[in-house]
Amino acid sequence: MPFSPPDGLVVVVKRDCPTCEMVVPVLRELAVQPVPLTVYVQDDPTFPEGLTAVSDTTLEASYHLNIEIVPTLLRVAGGQETVRVEGWNKENWRALTAVADLGETLPDHRPGCGSKSVEPGMPEKLAVRFGDAQIASRRVEVPPLLDEIEFCYEQGWSDGLPVVPPTEERVYRMLQGTTRDPQAVLGLVPPNKVPLTVEKVAINAVLAGCKPEYMPVVLTAVSAALRDEFCMHGILATTYFSSPVVIVNGPVARQIGMNSGVNVLGQGNRANATIGRALQLVIRNVGGGRPGEIDRAVLGTPGKYTFCFAENEADSPWEPLAVSRGVAPGQSAVTLFAGDGVHAVVDQLSRTPESLARSFAATLKTVAHEKLALASEVLLVVSPEHGRTFRQAGWSRQRLLDDLHQLLLRPGSELVRGANGIAEGLPEQFAGETAVPKFPPNGMHIVHAGGPAGMFSAVIGGWVATGSKGTQTVTEVLALDK
Repeated sequence: MPFSPPDGLVVVVKRDCPTCEMVVPVLRELAVQPVPLTVYVQDDPTFPEGLTAVSDTTLEASYHLNIEIVPTLLRVAGGQETVRVEGWNKENWRALTAVADLGETLPDHRPGCGSKSVEPGMPEKLAVRFGDAQIASRRVEVPPLLDEIEFCYEQGWSDGLPVVPPTEERVYRMLQGTTRDPQAVLGLVPPNKVPLTVEKVAINAVLAGCKPEYMPVVLTAVSAALRDEFCMHGILATTYFSSPVVIVNGPVARQIGMNSGVNVLGQGNRANATIGRALQLVIRNVGGGRPGEIDRAVLGTPGKYTFCFAENEADSPWEPLAVSRGVAPGQSAVTLFAGDGVHAVVDQLSRTPESLARSFAATLKTVAHEKLALASEVLLVVSPEHGRTFRQAGWSRQRLLDDLHQLLLRPGSELVRGANGIAEGLPEQFAGETAVPKFPPNGMHIVHAGGPAGMFSAVIGGWVATGSKGTQTVTEVLALDK
């Protein structure tokens, strides 16, 4: 039956609270007043001595009454609370009870103690047991003698690394990171086109090790991956290296502690590691995108575990990547790029933007293959030391992109199949072209990130299937409803 507090005065106490012990004489005074008194005790049903208390060791009453401090005194009428006092305050207790000389010998004020219902981990347990935590996903019982983590491996829920078992309490806690309806459907997850709910995302975010405050970013990344133009199914099924690369812009990156600096593309930051991993686990566990099945990569990439980072906007010589893609300044957004591995650009000597741009171009022309053009997009990660060179020279992002485009133009005769003794290359129809661009229009993306020391940048090549027949980089703004 739904919980309903009795009318009259209601007090919630526990023995393990000095203030609750102190007010026992007051409770005895109230017990003989005309207004009915109900005492709920959280820990010891024999407390308070001399009074008949209602045991609340399950904390059901404390949960439904939203008790955070004991003692708490409430007045209830018609099953509804009308007023409450937390801790001991002589004036307020007298006003609530209408007993003018209540607690005459007690001090005027004493703070209470924390309710057992708000101890770490308890709110989630109580919400699942007594509250509105309506987890719709099926329950899977773990055999009593089997380790939970090993069980997750056996179910095929892991990417090869240990996962966090998604208990009801953990999933409920994760869902507190978003205001979206847990049963709202975000779309169909490839390759199996399974409807994806917010709750399913939360389950996989738990498995990945996310914090609840990461949920808005995870949800946005997942929504972006489900867009047709990103072609997640193709990225899964290709024999190429590609995997989603998640780039986060805006205030949310700082709010959740993402790394945009030292070792930005490496290990060590929980938000970076688990947000990207959650996306991968959604594709695996909901959509069915498992290696050796629909995932047919010849070699793959470590980025298939996770590949997620934030842009270093504070020291950037340019507007953030998301702004360059049409997002309003100051808004948080997620960009998804279908990338492979990290290719180093080493240039410790260039002190002019012209020279440094040529170094970038020398590496960019080798993406996928030196003789392949118009096959993929590319992500250029410019480090702060290299970025400083462009900032000091006043180069805009577009100026660098235009310069790189010119530097990467090649005559078709050098790129066609058989040229330079290499069978790989463009079809013969390109032989007469005088200037073939390396990347498709708007296919070069620049992001600023990394540590303050070290004159190294990075190139992340894209999937060799772009445009209408493959993937396009997508950017999605974090929804206001998280």
